[in-house]
This record gives sequence, C-alpha cells and structure tokens, in this order.
Amino acid sequence: MKKRILLIILIAVFMLCLTGCIPGDGKSTAGNPAGFFWGIWHGWLAPVSLIIGIFKKNISIYEANNIGWWYDFGYYMAVISGFGGLSLYRHGRDRKSDKQ
Repeated sequence: MKKRILLIILIAVFMLCLTGCIPGDGKSTAGNPAGFFWGIWHGWLAPVSLIIGIFKKNISIYEANNIGWWYDFGYYMAVISGFGGLSLYRHGRDRKSDKQ
C-alpha cells in the first residue's frame, strides 16, 4: 500500500513539474504553431489543464495556435491512449481477481 501511495505522489509531482508547457501559456503563436508532438503532450495534460483552467482563464485544454490536422491527430491519440489505456488496465485487473 505504501508503494502505491508513493507512486501516486511521484506521478503527481512529475506531472506538476511538466505542466510548464500546457496549452494557452503563450509559447505557441501564429508564427510558431503547435505541431503533432505538442498535440500528444497537450492530450496527456488535458485533465491537468482542465483543472488549472478553472483558476486561470488564459489556460485551456487545447492549443488554438496549432498546425491543424496533425495537432488534432496527436491530441486525440494521447487522450484515447491515456484514458482508454487506464480502462483496459482496470478490466485486466478485474479478470485476474475473478480467477483467484
């Protein structure tokens, strides 16, 4: 149980340290739009961006200054793999506990 709590705390600290690149922070401009890999990053940070966006109005979960379809594709891939992957992990654990 202690390992699980330590892992959760470690992941939370890691995510907070890396949120310096969340959408709407002003790093992406019309001259330097966010691309595919920024889309992946912003998709992974979408839940964190949503919470921060409640308190800071300039932060959003999606970067408006992006290159278009490729950014959208990366964003969508990250959101689906992040949330879908958790769902598959939980279903796998449920099946293991049923067998025991």
